[in-house]
Amino acid sequence: MTDTTAAPVTVPGTPATARLLAEAARAVDAPDLVLAVSRNGVRTVHTGGSAEPGPVPRELMAYELGSASKPYAGLLLARLVAQGRVRYEDRAADLLAPGFPVHPAVRRITLRHLLTHTSGLPGLPADFYPQAVPRWSTDPYGGYPADRVVRAFLRARPRHRPGTRWHYSNFAVSVLGHTLAAATGTPWEVLLHQQVLAPLGLDATRVRPGPDGADAVGHRRDGTPVPALDTGGFTAAGAVRATPLDLLTFLEAHTEGAAGSPTDSSLATALTEVTRPVLRRGLRHAHTHTLTWFQHPTPYGPVLFHAGATLGQQAFLGFRPGTGLAVAATATRRVHRADTFVATVYGLLTEAR
Repeated sequence: MTDTTAAPVTVPGTPATARLLAEAARAVDAPDLVLAVSRNGVRTVHTGGSAEPGPVPRELMAYELGSASKPYAGLLLARLVAQGRVRYEDRAADLLAPGFPVHPAVRRITLRHLLTHTSGLPGLPADFYPQAVPRWSTDPYGGYPADRVVRAFLRARPRHRPGTRWHYSNFAVSVLGHTLAAATGTPWEVLLHQQVLAPLGLDATRVRPGPDGADAVGHRRDGTPVPALDTGGFTAAGAVRATPLDLLTFLEAHTEGAAGSPTDSSLATALTEVTRPVLRRGLRHAHTHTLTWFQHPTPYGPVLFHAGATLGQQAFLGFRPGTGLAVAATATRRVHRADTFVATVYGLLTEAR
Protein backbone atom coordinates (compact mmCIF):
# COMPACT_ATOMS: atom_id res chain seq x y z
CA MET A 1 0.00 0.00 0.00
CA THR A 2 1.20 3.51 -0.75
CA ASP A 3 2.22 5.59 2.24
CA THR A 4 0.22 8.78 1.85
CA THR A 5 2.22 10.86 4.31
CA ALA A 6 3.00 13.00 1.30
CA ALA A 7 -0.57 14.03 0.56
CA PRO A 8 -1.85 12.88 -2.82
CA VAL A 9 -3.04 15.47 -5.30
CA THR A 10 -5.96 15.05 -7.69
CA VAL A 11 -6.56 17.34 -10.66
CA PRO A 12 -10.37 17.34 -10.92
CA GLY A 13 -12.00 15.80 -13.94
CA THR A 14 -15.12 13.96 -12.88
CA PRO A 15 -15.76 13.04 -9.21
CA ALA A 16 -16.36 9.39 -10.10
CA THR A 17 -13.03 9.12 -11.95
CA ALA A 18 -11.23 10.93 -9.14
CA ARG A 19 -12.53 8.37 -6.64
CA LEU A 20 -11.55 5.53 -8.97
CA LEU A 21 -7.98 6.81 -9.28
CA ALA A 22 -7.61 7.43 -5.56
CA GLU A 23 -8.71 3.87 -4.84
CA ALA A 24 -6.34 2.45 -7.45
CA ALA A 25 -3.41 4.48 -6.07
CA ARG A 26 -3.75 2.73 -2.71
CA ALA A 27 -2.86 -0.56 -4.37
CA VAL A 28 0.49 0.65 -5.76
CA ASP A 29 3.65 1.14 -3.69
CA ALA A 30 6.08 3.62 -5.24
CA PRO A 31 7.97 6.76 -4.21
CA ASP A 32 6.19 8.69 -6.98
CA LEU A 33 2.97 7.65 -8.66
CA VAL A 34 0.83 9.36 -11.30
CA LEU A 35 -2.46 7.96 -12.58
CA ALA A 36 -4.10 9.93 -15.39
CA VAL A 37 -7.34 9.37 -17.27
CA SER A 38 -8.85 11.25 -20.20
CA ARG A 39 -12.49 10.84 -21.19
CA ASN A 40 -13.16 12.67 -24.44
CA GLY A 41 -10.50 15.21 -23.50
CA VAL A 42 -11.70 15.71 -19.90
CA ARG A 43 -8.70 14.82 -17.75
CA THR A 44 -8.42 13.54 -14.20
CA VAL A 45 -4.93 13.19 -12.73
CA HIS A 46 -4.07 11.67 -9.35
CA THR A 47 -0.55 11.94 -7.91
CA GLY A 48 0.89 10.43 -4.76
CA GLY A 49 3.58 8.15 -3.43
CA SER A 50 5.69 7.44 -0.39
CA ALA A 51 8.30 10.14 -1.13
CA GLU A 52 7.94 13.79 -0.24
CA PRO A 53 6.99 15.76 -3.37
CA GLY A 54 9.68 17.97 -4.83
CA PRO A 55 9.51 21.49 -6.23
CA VAL A 56 8.22 20.21 -9.58
CA PRO A 57 4.72 18.67 -9.41
CA ARG A 58 4.78 14.97 -10.17
CA GLU A 59 2.52 15.31 -13.21
CA LEU A 60 4.99 17.80 -14.73
CA MET A 61 8.09 15.63 -14.33
CA ALA A 62 9.34 13.49 -17.22
CA TYR A 63 9.32 9.73 -16.62
CA GLU A 64 11.26 6.99 -18.40
CA LEU A 65 8.91 4.93 -20.56
CA GLY A 66 11.19 2.00 -21.36
CA SER A 67 9.37 -0.30 -23.78
CA ALA A 68 6.33 1.97 -23.76
CA SER A 69 8.49 4.05 -26.15
CA LYS A 70 7.69 1.58 -28.94
CA PRO A 71 4.28 3.07 -29.85
CA TYR A 72 6.14 6.29 -30.71
CA ALA A 73 8.41 4.33 -33.07
CA GLY A 74 5.37 2.65 -34.57
CA LEU A 75 3.57 5.92 -35.20
CA LEU A 76 6.71 7.36 -36.78
CA LEU A 77 6.99 4.43 -39.18
CA ALA A 78 3.30 4.62 -40.04
CA ARG A 79 3.56 8.33 -40.82
CA LEU A 80 6.63 7.88 -43.03
CA VAL A 81 4.74 5.17 -44.92
CA ALA A 82 1.71 7.47 -45.28
CA GLN A 83 4.04 10.12 -46.71
CA GLY A 84 5.43 7.63 -49.24
CA ARG A 85 8.98 7.91 -47.88
CA VAL A 86 9.28 4.23 -47.00
CA ARG A 87 7.12 1.10 -47.29
CA TYR A 88 6.32 -1.52 -44.67
CA GLU A 89 7.73 -4.17 -47.00
CA ASP A 90 11.04 -2.39 -47.58
CA ARG A 91 13.94 -4.61 -46.59
CA ALA A 92 15.87 -3.17 -43.68
CA ALA A 93 19.32 -4.30 -44.81
CA ASP A 94 18.84 -2.67 -48.22
CA LEU A 95 18.06 0.66 -46.57
CA LEU A 96 20.63 0.40 -43.81
CA ALA A 97 23.62 -0.91 -45.75
CA PRO A 98 22.93 -1.25 -49.50
CA GLY A 99 25.01 -4.00 -51.11
CA PHE A 100 26.45 -5.25 -47.83
CA PRO A 101 26.58 -9.09 -47.77
CA VAL A 102 24.20 -10.45 -45.12
CA HIS A 103 22.60 -13.79 -44.26
CA PRO A 104 19.67 -14.59 -46.61
CA ALA A 105 17.23 -14.48 -43.70
CA VAL A 106 18.47 -11.02 -42.71
CA ARG A 107 18.00 -9.91 -46.31
CA ARG A 108 14.30 -10.84 -46.05
CA ILE A 109 13.62 -8.82 -42.87
CA THR A 110 11.27 -5.93 -43.59
CA LEU A 111 10.38 -2.81 -41.62
CA ARG A 112 7.08 -4.46 -40.71
CA HIS A 113 8.91 -7.51 -39.34
CA LEU A 114 11.11 -5.33 -37.15
CA LEU A 115 8.22 -3.40 -35.63
CA THR A 116 5.88 -6.36 -35.10
CA HIS A 117 8.52 -8.58 -33.43
CA THR A 118 8.37 -11.13 -36.27
CA SER A 119 11.89 -10.61 -37.66
CA GLY A 120 13.37 -13.76 -36.16
CA LEU A 121 15.92 -11.69 -34.24
CA PRO A 122 16.54 -12.34 -30.52
CA GLY A 123 15.48 -9.93 -27.81
CA LEU A 124 18.99 -8.50 -27.66
CA PRO A 125 22.20 -9.23 -29.63
CA ALA A 126 24.19 -12.21 -28.36
CA ASP A 127 27.27 -10.10 -27.68
CA PHE A 128 25.25 -7.61 -25.64
CA TYR A 129 25.35 -9.63 -22.45
CA PRO A 130 29.10 -9.86 -21.72
CA GLN A 131 29.41 -6.07 -21.50
CA ALA A 132 26.03 -5.62 -19.78
CA VAL A 133 26.12 -8.19 -16.97
CA PRO A 134 28.84 -6.48 -14.88
CA ARG A 135 26.67 -3.34 -14.71
CA TRP A 136 23.23 -4.90 -15.05
CA SER A 137 21.69 -2.86 -12.22
CA THR A 138 23.26 0.49 -13.16
CA ASP A 139 23.96 0.89 -16.90
CA PRO A 140 23.51 -2.24 -19.06
CA TYR A 141 22.80 -0.43 -22.36
CA GLY A 142 25.12 2.58 -22.31
CA GLY A 143 28.16 0.58 -23.42
CA TYR A 144 26.48 -0.73 -26.56
CA PRO A 145 26.33 2.16 -29.07
CA ALA A 146 24.36 2.57 -32.30
CA ASP A 147 27.09 1.37 -34.66
CA ARG A 148 27.39 -1.84 -32.67
CA VAL A 149 23.63 -2.47 -32.92
CA VAL A 150 23.85 -2.03 -36.69
CA ARG A 151 26.85 -4.35 -36.99
CA ALA A 152 25.10 -6.98 -34.88
CA PHE A 153 22.10 -6.85 -37.21
CA LEU A 154 24.15 -7.12 -40.40
CA ARG A 155 25.96 -10.22 -39.14
CA ALA A 156 22.90 -11.80 -37.47
CA ARG A 157 21.62 -15.31 -38.06
CA PRO A 158 17.87 -15.11 -37.30
CA ARG A 159 16.44 -17.96 -35.24
CA HIS A 160 13.35 -18.24 -37.43
CA ARG A 161 12.33 -17.28 -40.94
CA PRO A 162 11.08 -13.68 -40.87
CA GLY A 163 7.33 -13.42 -40.56
CA THR A 164 6.76 -16.90 -39.12
CA ARG A 165 7.04 -16.41 -35.35
CA TRP A 166 6.47 -13.65 -32.80
CA HIS A 167 9.33 -12.98 -30.38
CA TYR A 168 9.54 -9.69 -28.47
CA SER A 169 12.74 -7.93 -29.50
CA ASN A 170 14.28 -4.67 -28.31
CA PHE A 171 17.03 -5.45 -30.81
CA ALA A 172 14.62 -5.44 -33.76
CA VAL A 173 12.88 -2.17 -32.88
CA SER A 174 16.26 -0.52 -32.31
CA VAL A 175 17.34 -1.65 -35.78
CA LEU A 176 14.13 -0.13 -37.12
CA GLY A 177 15.13 3.22 -35.65
CA HIS A 178 18.56 3.14 -37.24
CA THR A 179 17.07 2.02 -40.55
CA LEU A 180 14.57 4.89 -40.68
CA ALA A 181 17.34 7.33 -39.84
CA ALA A 182 19.43 5.94 -42.70
CA ALA A 183 16.51 5.91 -45.14
CA THR A 184 15.60 9.55 -44.46
CA GLY A 185 19.08 10.90 -43.84
CA THR A 186 17.83 12.27 -40.52
CA PRO A 187 18.99 11.35 -36.99
CA TRP A 188 16.38 9.36 -35.07
CA GLU A 189 15.86 12.01 -32.40
CA VAL A 190 15.29 14.72 -35.01
CA LEU A 191 13.04 12.47 -37.10
CA LEU A 192 10.87 11.59 -34.10
CA HIS A 193 10.54 15.24 -33.16
CA GLN A 194 9.67 16.37 -36.68
CA GLN A 195 7.20 13.62 -37.48
CA VAL A 196 5.55 12.81 -34.13
CA LEU A 197 6.39 15.01 -31.15
CA ALA A 198 6.08 18.48 -32.72
CA PRO A 199 2.93 17.76 -34.77
CA LEU A 200 1.14 16.39 -31.69
CA GLY A 201 2.31 19.25 -29.47
CA LEU A 202 4.36 16.97 -27.20
CA ASP A 203 6.66 19.68 -25.91
CA ALA A 204 7.51 17.78 -22.71
CA THR A 205 8.54 14.55 -24.46
CA ARG A 206 12.15 13.79 -25.38
CA VAL A 207 14.66 10.96 -25.71
CA ARG A 208 17.37 12.38 -23.45
CA PRO A 209 17.43 13.51 -19.81
CA GLY A 210 16.23 17.06 -19.28
CA PRO A 211 17.51 19.86 -17.03
CA ASP A 212 18.17 19.17 -13.36
CA GLY A 213 14.93 18.61 -11.51
CA ALA A 214 12.86 18.05 -14.65
CA ASP A 215 13.07 14.24 -14.63
CA ALA A 216 11.66 11.78 -12.13
CA VAL A 217 14.24 9.70 -10.26
CA GLY A 218 13.83 5.93 -10.39
CA HIS A 219 14.29 3.60 -7.44
CA ARG A 220 15.17 0.00 -6.81
CA ARG A 221 12.71 -2.16 -4.92
CA ASP A 222 14.42 -1.22 -1.63
CA GLY A 223 13.98 2.49 -2.38
CA THR A 224 17.58 3.20 -3.41
CA PRO A 225 17.74 5.80 -6.22
CA VAL A 226 19.13 4.68 -9.58
CA PRO A 227 20.82 6.80 -12.27
CA ALA A 228 18.97 8.01 -15.34
CA LEU A 229 18.69 5.40 -18.08
CA ASP A 230 21.19 5.50 -20.94
CA THR A 231 19.80 3.37 -23.78
CA GLY A 232 22.99 3.42 -25.85
CA GLY A 233 22.17 2.25 -29.37
CA PHE A 234 18.69 1.03 -28.39
CA THR A 235 17.06 4.47 -28.52
CA ALA A 236 14.02 3.58 -30.63
CA ALA A 237 13.13 0.68 -28.35
CA GLY A 238 13.12 2.48 -25.02
CA ALA A 239 14.51 6.01 -24.73
CA VAL A 240 11.37 8.16 -24.65
CA ARG A 241 10.78 10.29 -21.54
CA ALA A 242 7.52 12.17 -21.07
CA THR A 243 5.32 13.87 -18.52
CA PRO A 244 2.00 12.16 -17.71
CA LEU A 245 0.18 15.11 -19.27
CA ASP A 246 2.08 14.63 -22.53
CA LEU A 247 1.29 10.93 -22.37
CA LEU A 248 -2.41 11.78 -22.27
CA THR A 249 -1.97 14.10 -25.25
CA PHE A 250 -0.28 11.28 -27.18
CA LEU A 251 -3.06 8.85 -26.32
CA GLU A 252 -5.86 11.33 -26.99
CA ALA A 253 -4.57 11.66 -30.54
CA HIS A 254 -5.31 7.93 -30.99
CA THR A 255 -8.92 8.16 -29.79
CA GLU A 256 -11.89 9.50 -31.73
CA GLY A 257 -13.60 12.59 -30.47
CA ALA A 258 -10.67 14.02 -28.48
CA ALA A 259 -10.02 17.73 -28.82
CA GLY A 260 -7.17 18.71 -31.08
CA SER A 261 -7.41 15.82 -33.55
CA PRO A 262 -4.65 16.12 -36.17
CA THR A 263 -5.56 17.80 -39.44
CA ASP A 264 -2.47 16.58 -41.31
CA SER A 265 -3.64 13.74 -43.54
CA SER A 266 -0.51 11.62 -43.19
CA LEU A 267 -0.61 11.85 -39.40
CA ALA A 268 -4.33 11.07 -39.30
CA THR A 269 -3.72 8.08 -41.57
CA ALA A 270 -0.88 6.87 -39.36
CA LEU A 271 -2.95 7.17 -36.19
CA THR A 272 -5.63 5.01 -37.77
CA GLU A 273 -3.12 2.53 -39.16
CA VAL A 274 -1.48 1.76 -35.81
CA THR A 275 -4.83 0.73 -34.29
CA ARG A 276 -5.58 -1.97 -36.87
CA PRO A 277 -4.91 -5.61 -35.90
CA VAL A 278 -2.16 -7.12 -38.02
CA LEU A 279 -1.32 -10.45 -36.40
CA ARG A 280 -2.40 -13.08 -33.91
CA ARG A 281 -0.22 -15.44 -31.93
CA GLY A 282 -0.22 -17.91 -29.07
CA LEU A 283 -2.56 -20.77 -28.20
CA ARG A 284 -5.60 -20.62 -30.49
CA HIS A 285 -4.23 -17.28 -31.73
CA ALA A 286 -5.63 -15.64 -28.63
CA HIS A 287 -3.19 -12.71 -28.60
CA THR A 288 -3.85 -9.86 -31.03
CA HIS A 289 -1.40 -7.13 -32.01
CA THR A 290 -1.54 -3.99 -34.08
CA LEU A 291 1.61 -2.57 -35.62
CA THR A 292 2.73 -1.39 -32.21
CA TRP A 293 0.06 -2.04 -29.54
CA PHE A 294 -1.09 -5.12 -27.66
CA GLN A 295 -4.85 -5.56 -28.11
CA HIS A 296 -7.27 -7.29 -25.73
CA PRO A 297 -11.05 -7.72 -25.92
CA THR A 298 -13.28 -6.34 -23.15
CA PRO A 299 -17.05 -6.08 -22.65
CA TYR A 300 -16.71 -2.43 -23.72
CA GLY A 301 -14.74 -3.08 -26.89
CA PRO A 302 -11.05 -3.70 -27.62
CA VAL A 303 -8.34 -2.01 -25.58
CA LEU A 304 -4.88 -1.16 -26.92
CA PHE A 305 -1.98 -0.82 -24.53
CA HIS A 306 1.76 -1.04 -23.95
CA ALA A 307 3.72 -1.16 -20.71
CA GLY A 308 7.38 -0.42 -20.11
CA ALA A 309 9.97 -0.62 -17.35
CA THR A 310 13.51 0.64 -16.83
CA LEU A 311 15.99 0.08 -14.00
CA GLY A 312 13.87 2.10 -11.59
CA GLN A 313 10.66 3.24 -13.29
CA GLN A 314 7.49 1.89 -14.89
CA ALA A 315 4.97 3.27 -17.36
CA PHE A 316 1.66 2.17 -18.85
CA LEU A 317 -0.18 3.61 -21.85
CA GLY A 318 -3.59 2.46 -23.04
CA PHE A 319 -6.78 3.52 -24.75
CA ARG A 320 -10.09 2.24 -26.10
CA PRO A 321 -10.43 3.18 -29.77
CA GLY A 322 -13.57 5.07 -30.66
CA THR A 323 -14.56 5.79 -27.05
CA GLY A 324 -12.38 8.74 -26.06
CA LEU A 325 -10.98 6.82 -23.07
CA ALA A 326 -7.21 6.96 -22.45
CA VAL A 327 -5.17 5.92 -19.41
CA ALA A 328 -1.54 6.79 -18.64
CA ALA A 329 0.40 5.94 -15.51
CA THR A 330 3.95 6.23 -14.21
CA ALA A 331 5.73 4.98 -11.10
CA THR A 332 9.27 5.38 -9.80
CA ARG A 333 9.99 1.91 -8.48
CA ARG A 334 11.56 -1.00 -10.31
CA VAL A 335 9.17 -3.77 -11.28
CA HIS A 336 9.28 -6.93 -9.14
CA ARG A 337 7.50 -10.27 -9.03
CA ALA A 338 4.70 -9.17 -6.70
CA ASP A 339 4.31 -5.77 -8.34
CA THR A 340 0.73 -4.50 -8.72
CA PHE A 341 1.33 -1.51 -10.98
CA VAL A 342 0.47 -2.91 -14.41
CA ALA A 343 -2.49 -4.97 -13.21
CA THR A 344 -3.94 -2.00 -11.34
CA VAL A 345 -3.65 0.42 -14.25
CA TYR A 346 -4.84 -2.17 -16.74
CA GLY A 347 -7.93 -2.50 -14.58
CA LEU A 348 -8.60 1.22 -14.95
CA LEU A 349 -8.55 0.79 -18.72
CA THR A 350 -10.63 -2.38 -18.96
CA GLU A 351 -13.15 -1.89 -16.15
CA ALA A 352 -13.88 1.84 -16.37
CA ARG A 353 -17.01 2.49 -18.41
